Amino acid sequence: MKKIFILDTNILISDPNSIFKFEDNDVVIPISVIEEIDHFKRDQSEKGRNAREVSRILDRLRNQGSLAEGVPLGSKDDVEGKLTVYLGEQVLPANLKNNTDNQILAVGLSLQKKCGATTKVSIITKDSNLRIKADSFGLQSEDFEADKVDISDLYDGVRRIQVDDDTIQCMYAEREATVQDELLPNEFVVLESRSDASQYVCGHYDYEQKNVQMMDNFSDSIWGIYPRNMEQTFGLHALLDERIKLVTLIGGAGTGKTLLAIAAGLSKTTDEDTYQKLLVARPIIALGKDIGYLPGNVDEKLNPWMQPVYDSLDYLLTGGTPNRQKRLSKSYQELIDQGMLAVEPITYIRGRSLPHVFFVVDEAQNLTPHEVKTILTRAGEGTKMVLTGDPYQIDNPYLDSTNNGLTYAVERFKNSKISAHITFKQGERSELASLAAELL
Repeated sequence: MKKIFILDTNILISDPNSIFKFEDNDVVIPISVIEEIDHFKRDQSEKGRNAREVSRILDRLRNQGSLAEGVPLGSKDDVEGKLTVYLGEQVLPANLKNNTDNQILAVGLSLQKKCGATTKVSIITKDSNLRIKADSFGLQSEDFEADKVDISDLYDGVRRIQVDDDTIQCMYAEREATVQDELLPNEFVVLESRSDASQYVCGHYDYEQKNVQMMDNFSDSIWGIYPRNMEQTFGLHALLDERIKLVTLIGGAGTGKTLLAIAAGLSKTTDEDTYQKLLVARPIIALGKDIGYLPGNVDEKLNPWMQPVYDSLDYLLTGGTPNRQKRLSKSYQELIDQGMLAVEPITYIRGRSLPHVFFVVDEAQNLTPHEVKTILTRAGEGTKMVLTGDPYQIDNPYLDSTNNGLTYAVERFKNSKISAHITFKQGERSELASLAAELL
């Protein structure tokens, strides 16, 4: 059955190339959506950049034919879908406001009436209210599935495997063992004895050697901290392994993902000189109602947004204890003045090239898949990227746990030999924080 997909503005803003992701089906963009795109393109944010990209794509297609009649989206050898910019003819009930959502509904009803039962007409939108309204008019509607990840099946980076006692002994003797299970590159493994589950050994899968390599516990602290549980141990191994160029860490509040990432970055930058700079960035998205414009220069304006990062740096620079004297007389400011540390918003990342940098992106769940792609493609030679966040704490109104950039990166990179992922499940911030995360 032929399909026609009507795209809402939020689909195009989140991914300008979504136009080309509907295979050989027809794509329709209502004229009201073009109006909204025109409004957004003046914005200087990522939303504005994507709106301008949509306009460029549509203008390029316009040169290939009439958008009113339909422009082929595929090559001449393919079964082609068409892109059409459509006005719509259906008149909606008078009690509905004349806004973009309702005009999209009008286009859907017009096409459904025009095409009949031989064609499936569906509205593609991230707006749940528009999907509800479409259903009330008998129109099919759905979210954009191309960048969605089933959070319940998300790769967690750790696998438990039951083995015989000989395999356990082999791991201790040879520091490596072969298992029958198919493992992903850099997947962390807990080998448990079949006869006694309390007997186990931890390792990680070496993609090149095709075996499980034994891991040791950390005997020395990393900037004053030690991993407190198995998942943190796995995460720290991935963070300190220079062969792994991308590490993704997912976990709830207080699981230690950001603190471990910054500690590893400080160790690799200031102690080992493996990287020239530790760069820590996070998206600027408010929790709850924004308080408006902030006074001061750029640094003073950014300080409230970057304060969680500074809190972690303060904790590390005091050795993790409240009464211990700071290691550096000027705290993190001395590292900043020496050019070894930079704390920035993610806003200005586009166009940059970042060689030999340990780059930590905190709160990455608030980034779109397109923004994560933009960030990762900034990596120069010798750079390590770390994405941390919690898919269940999203402040971006256009994202949820299934379509954010962090889970998207985890799913897309899980088969790569230069990436590793760990999901932190145990809170370590405090007894109160762990209980609050569990009960509230």
